Parts: sequence; structure tokens; C-alpha cells
Amino acid sequence: MKNGHLSSWAKNVAPSPTLAVDAKAKALKAAGEDVCGFGAGEPDFDTPSFIKEACGQALTDGKTKYAPAAGIPALRDALAKKYLEKGVLNEKNPSQVVLSPGGKYSCYMAILATCGHGDEVIIPAPYWVSYPEMVKLAGAKPRIVFAGDNQGFKVTPAQIEEVITPASRMIILNSPSNPTGSLYSRKEMEAIVELACSHDLLIMSDEIYEYLLYDNAEHFSPASFSAEAADRVITVSGFSKTFSMTGWRLGTLVANPEISKAVADLQSQTTSNATTFAQFGALAAMENWDLSMKAVQGMLLHFDRRRLKLLQGLNAIAGMSCQRSEGAFYLFPNISSYGLSSEEFSARLLEKEKVAVVSGHAFGAEGYIRLSYATSDEVIESGLTRIQRFCTNLD
Repeated sequence: MKNGHLSSWAKNVAPSPTLAVDAKAKALKAAGEDVCGFGAGEPDFDTPSFIKEACGQALTDGKTKYAPAAGIPALRDALAKKYLEKGVLNEKNPSQVVLSPGGKYSCYMAILATCGHGDEVIIPAPYWVSYPEMVKLAGAKPRIVFAGDNQGFKVTPAQIEEVITPASRMIILNSPSNPTGSLYSRKEMEAIVELACSHDLLIMSDEIYEYLLYDNAEHFSPASFSAEAADRVITVSGFSKTFSMTGWRLGTLVANPEISKAVADLQSQTTSNATTFAQFGALAAMENWDLSMKAVQGMLLHFDRRRLKLLQGLNAIAGMSCQRSEGAFYLFPNISSYGLSSEEFSARLLEKEKVAVVSGHAFGAEGYIRLSYATSDEVIESGLTRIQRFCTNLD
């Protein structure tokens, strides 16, 4: 095939580095290597049994045909009720809720439905690896604003305001954050929402980790702050992280009627509906909320123990410093003192000690690495021993 047959989008998009690290670690394990993998961004627990049973029952009942592009009515209704309780919706309007094939796709639809050529999207860094690529795929331009560990990985309204131009269209917020686990307080979030309102900007609020919280931390949805905020905030979430349903591919999006309709229309021409029988599993999660939250709390007990064990171990390594995360299941230590780029550090760590981490470069944060503690205690203990040995031998 002659060079040039690919579109500019295909030639310029970067593959997901987190998926690449996870795939490489799995390949090494398959080849017989003893690998400590900290790359995967998914819970290592099974989906709660009652959710799987509901999906199985849907299959038995023949729920295997096309569904409405925006999702089955019962699930959209249940989600609208939940978002009304949270204040994200001002009234229970299921038409403002759209189900998609994954939280990632919901993010992309939020951007694609509202941003295009000539627009700019403000992305705080460290950011989830896919945000800038999604913005570019929509034809818009990412504008990155960096906040390091010295400010808790959280950008300020003043930093955002410095990069606002007439082309600015949207601000992306992710709280709790992937990759840092940082969480914006209500006051911090309100200040950013106020800035967005004053400059007529949309906000995409990625809340996929909203129920994975520690240390009595509280999550705030910016759409719940006021009627104006509800009109300009696109709230994105999904079932992957909260209910350990990563492979089910079920994302959610809540927006004003104009945007939600546009997203549903886009999906009707791209993916059609999210998998029909999977939606009945998600419906069971919504209709049995107390049981769902009991399952989440069970996961959190393990995540919290692992978080503290990994945090203590990383901070005990000379030359490494790590902020305490408040949500999600990641830590993002600073490795800049070792004199290696984050990519070189990560590559050499995998080569020499068979420990898989993700380079901070992938998240727009040179000098850091991301470790997921959605893994076993044994992997954490062995991994810490290997990382310490690696760092000691760098001297």
C-alpha cells in the first residue's frame, strides 16, 4: 500500500500508553517472566454476582436485539433519578441521559458534540492520557495547564484564566483524578465553575471515580452548583470502575437537552447502542443501590489498605516522594531526583526488575510515574522491594 492512504486523524493519533504498558506486562507474564504489574487501570475484583445474574437473565430472556441509541428507557430513567438526587439534574428528565459503549466513548462524544476546528479545550495536567487525543480527533486544539505535586496536582482559576482565548470552548475536569488520585474541594471546584460561567465556557466533568474515595473525602459534581452550571456542565461517568465492569463497556453522559440529543444522534451514526444485555446488568446495579454500595465498600477496604501500604513504601525510598491520594486507585510519585526522564525510568525499571509502571510523560507530567494499586498485596510488596533495589542501584 502506498504511503499516504491513512487519514490525518489516523496518522496523528497516539495509541494509549496505559493499555500498551498493560499489554507488554501481560506478554512478559505469558512468556514466563515474573512481572509486577502496576499499569492496569481496572479493579482486580469480579463484577458483583447480582449484576452478572441480571445480565445472564437478560440473555435468557432474549434481550439480544438493538436498543435505542441512547440506552434502554428503564436504565436512563434510573440514572436520571440518581442524578436528580445528586442535584446534577434539576428535574428527572431521562432524555438528558445517554448510555454509551464505555466512559471513554462518553468523553469523546462530549467533546465531539461541542468542539470542532478552531476551538480550544483547556486540559489540566497531569491528565488522563486520552483527553488530548480526543480533542485533536474532534479537530480542536488542546491547551495544557500544569499543576505539580507542590500544589496537590490541582490547577487554579488563575492558571486557567491565563490560557483562555477567544477560541476557548471547554475546560476538562477529572476529580478524583487519573493519574494522581487528587480531589478538588467544593470551594476549588466552585471557583473554576464561576470562571467558566464568566467566560461562557463548557465544562466536561469526568466523574468515573466518584465513589472511590478515602479519608472521609467528599466528591462534588460541578453541575449541581447552580442552574447555570447544570446547563453548561457535561457530566461523564460509567459503570467500569465503581462496579468493576471495565469489560462491559458502559459509559454515561448527562447534559442539557441540546447536547444530550446531539450525543445520541452521533451515537446513532457511529456505534448504535451500547450492548443491550449489558445494560440490564447495569440496571440491576441502579435498582439495588444499597447492595451495589455494599460491594463498593468491600472493594474500598482493600484499595485503602493497598493505597497506604504502597504510599508508605514509595515514600521510604530515598529520592522518591509521593502525595497521598484521596480517590481512584493510583499513586503518582515524583522521580525527578534520579536524573532520568520518566520514560527512561519506566523502561529501565521494567527491563531490570520486571516492574511495569506508566511514565508520567504519558499524562503530561514529566518527572513522575503512575502506579495502580488495583492489584494484590503480594504484587505491591514484591514491587516495592524491586523498585527500592532499582533506585538504590541508580546511585
